[in-house]
Amino acid sequence: MAERKTIYRWWFVWDYDKEEKWLNDMASQGWVLVSVGFLRYTFERCEPEEYIIRLEMRIGDNDYISFMEETGAEYIGRCFQWMFFRRRSEYGAFDIMSDIDSKLTHLSRIYKMLIAIGVLNLFIGMMDSINLAGRYGWINLLCSTLLMYAAGRIKGRIDYLENERMLRE
Repeated sequence: MAERKTIYRWWFVWDYDKEEKWLNDMASQGWVLVSVGFLRYTFERCEPEEYIIRLEMRIGDNDYISFMEETGAEYIGRCFQWMFFRRRSEYGAFDIMSDIDSKLTHLSRIYKMLIAIGVLNLFIGMMDSINLAGRYGWINLLCSTLLMYAAGRIKGRIDYLENERMLRE
């Protein structure tokens, strides 16, 4: 049986690329991701730099997973809307988002999700605060604030990439 270890780790949605880098650093140290869960990563011992890990936020369907598997990628699992894939390094570079348009599409998907959940939390928090019997509206208001902050960070990245695209055209 292969050696395994589980790491519990929190990450912020606007830093998904840093999380992906951390997962690839683990793979370069000989620990490949084999399963994911809420704040939980399970790794298995492998040859250093044997795998490349990628993650993407999208509503996954079996067709997309099949498409990724046709490229040699393995579907590891998902946590909420985040899908995790790995591919052996011997197959060469592994980029899910290789151009500015695909990066913009990905960031827009994240941005819309954050705005939707943020507005919903704002509404619930305000309604609960108006209701005198509600004691926990502040939690939704706090979540809304964090989600809007995250949306702002993602929007900044979108604006940066749109400017990059304009410069290159």
